Amino acid sequence: MKAIVIDAYGNEDVLDYVDVERPEPKADEVLVKVHVAAVNPADWKIRDGMGERFGFKLPLILGGDIAGTVEEVGDGVENFKKGDAVYGMTLSSLSGAYAVAKADAIAPKPESINFEEAAAIPIGALTAWQAMFDLAHLSSGQRILITGASGGVGSMAVQLAKAKGAIVIGTASGRNEQFVRDLGADEFVDYTAQPFEEVVKDVDVVFDTVGGDTQERAFQTLKKGGFLVTSAQTPSEEKAKEFGVEAAFVFCKPNAGQLTEINRLIEEGKLKIHIETVLPLTEVKKAHQLSLMGRTRGKIVLQVGT
Repeated sequence: MKAIVIDAYGNEDVLDYVDVERPEPKADEVLVKVHVAAVNPADWKIRDGMGERFGFKLPLILGGDIAGTVEEVGDGVENFKKGDAVYGMTLSSLSGAYAVAKADAIAPKPESINFEEAAAIPIGALTAWQAMFDLAHLSSGQRILITGASGGVGSMAVQLAKAKGAIVIGTASGRNEQFVRDLGADEFVDYTAQPFEEVVKDVDVVFDTVGGDTQERAFQTLKKGGFLVTSAQTPSEEKAKEFGVEAAFVFCKPNAGQLTEINRLIEEGKLKIHIETVLPLTEVKKAHQLSLMGRTRGKIVLQVGT
């Protein structure tokens, strides 16, 4: 079968569309016939060289989000059978027609959404969930600032925080104001028009999806004892100490239980998915370029097969 593989680190030109062997599921694994995969910033960051720093072995198949149907189950898997529509996380979502996932890393696809929408959910929603609820312990009535609120992770975070009962402040460029407000944000700050740290004060939680200077300035918006959590880069311990707050980096982990909770929110109409564009797998280079520009509203997905 065909797959997208990198044999060296570098720009999108290292992405090769090649033939690979079909994977086989081991114990507690599921072989999924992939219909759609999604692109995440982690893909091009790993491709650019982060994978080498993490000790990944080349050749490497990138990816994380999949949606498709179960083709085969490994020993010990009892909750899935051939033909089940599923979605979730795998380390080989761009592998072409098939990908192997741990049985506890996938969940049944919600009936109310299609495969394209399902593929756009797992990493974005799980990252937001684990950042805000597992690490920052966001609760009803608390105020949260979400930077990059229109992106794949940020757009999920806004909706999940609102479903929790939090008061949400989102930052994005002015063209995305209505989009972010429609997601449920109570307040919006156009970061291109004014420094958000001058108008946002005393929030309980910051969820930063941007990093860099944005993350550094976001510390100023927290109240004493607040919590900054980020999916963009490791936060400064010195900054956290200076402002009297806690800070942590979220590394998204597969969690079928959390996906099941996310399913419930989808079926209740509390979580909606926005797809920026759908491209064929063969245009993965273009997909990486679009993601790298940082202007994506929601997610970019790749049509793999049917």
